[in-house]
Amino acid sequence: QVQLVESGGGLVQPGGSLRLSCAASGNIFSVYAMGWYRQAPGKERELVATMTKDGSTNYADSVKGRFTISRDNARNTVYLQMNSLKPEDTAVYYCNADVFTVVPPQLVNYWGQGTQVTVSS
Repeated sequence: QVQLVESGGGLVQPGGSLRLSCAASGNIFSVYAMGWYRQAPGKERELVATMTKDGSTNYADSVKGRFTISRDNARNTVYLQMNSLKPEDTAVYYCNADVFTVVPPQLVNYWGQGTQVTVSS
């Protein structure tokens, strides 16, 4: 079993910043791509940012220049620094990871439980 545990969500005013963290633990041989997705009420889940193990990144156009994804491979942890937050960034943010498990040896995609980010004055 693999767990993705997110933290760092909360309420912030427009223009403010938050930093999300997601740590993967458990039956892990190696973690490949990690990323963040979000889902606002009444909308489909959408990609925010992803990062490969070697550091290649991909961002949604709506967050480019404001959000930065990073990771600590030694800790199997991914971060999302969110600056200049807007009300339209309000959503539940989900961590996602491609994990090669030890037993059985296979590549599995996992999701975290989600953390709420609310941008409001």
